[in-house]
Amino acid sequence: MVTALTSAADLRRVAWDAAARVVDPEIPVLTIADLGVLRNVTVSDGQVEVAITPTYSGCPAMNMIALEIEMALEREGIKNSVIRTVLSPAWTTEWMSDEGRKKLKDYGIAPPKTGGGRRALFGEEQVACPQCGSVDTEVLSEFGSTSCKALWCTACREPFDYFKCH
Repeated sequence: MVTALTSAADLRRVAWDAAARVVDPEIPVLTIADLGVLRNVTVSDGQVEVAITPTYSGCPAMNMIALEIEMALEREGIKNSVIRTVLSPAWTTEWMSDEGRKKLKDYGIAPPKTGGGRRALFGEEQVACPQCGSVDTEVLSEFGSTSCKALWCTACREPFDYFKCH
């Protein structure tokens, strides 16, 4: 809980920790910190500003994420915060934590490969099925359960989402 005697560094840490616990409304096993959507927390004259970057422009979850951050900060006693959406640099799957990738796989969504780059755009990417581990997979649809995921099918014939590389 924040008090009037809290230093700017302590306030930043409390605010970061509170924001980092906010989950993605489309993939509730991931926090915005896991995703790399939480970019920065700054404190100036006692005011907390949280910077977030969408996984893609037009992401419909960003308004809900901003609201959830505000509520998380208020629960910590931080009032009148500013939530700022930062579009540059554009989000990349490289910002996703290793823990986030593991959580995705355990949830049944194939995580993006690190250093995967744009190979997927040219049909050169091999994606392992999160159910059976096979790389005998193919794209069934460029859009899965959300716009940031594609739908794949595997040797085990179970369709799964693949978090697209950006």
